[in-house]
Amino acid sequence: MLVLGIDPGIAITGWGVVSKDADDPHLVDYGTIDTSKNTPLPQRLQTIHRELGEIISQHRADAVAVEKLFFSKNVRTALSVGQARGVVLLAVAEGGIPLYEYTPLEVKQSVVGYGRATKDQVQQLVKMLLGLDFVPQPDDAADAIAVAICHIHSARLKAMLTEQEGS
Repeated sequence: MLVLGIDPGIAITGWGVVSKDADDPHLVDYGTIDTSKNTPLPQRLQTIHRELGEIISQHRADAVAVEKLFFSKNVRTALSVGQARGVVLLAVAEGGIPLYEYTPLEVKQSVVGYGRATKDQVQQLVKMLLGLDFVPQPDDAADAIAVAICHIHSARLKAMLTEQEGS
């Protein structure tokens, strides 16, 4: 299974590709799509859409996992993140890859085992689960990798439950 995890944002959209076979999951690739605050919003959204489309074409993941929008006290930030998330969903739909969405609480629960884990705890567990010597940077990329790991855990659990029901 090859999963592309995405942490949408207007300034920085993090992404990470994680592979899982019979062994432990391992990191394939990761990075960010950065846009400048000096660029008009339509062009920033276009950059996210175009670059994510290239990443989707390059990696041909089996699934894409996207972090759901977390409602913020700052309405302006929530709206811009929502717009970025919209072009992310469009790029995934155009790529024809199944999409799965997870809340920040679900990601933390899946990766750390505790839904109120800190960002640092999530990053340290990402490092450990993938057998890395470093915490992927920037934070947005590490968060996207955590979303991919969350989907791998979720898919494995669903497969086990389906298998048990069929027995």
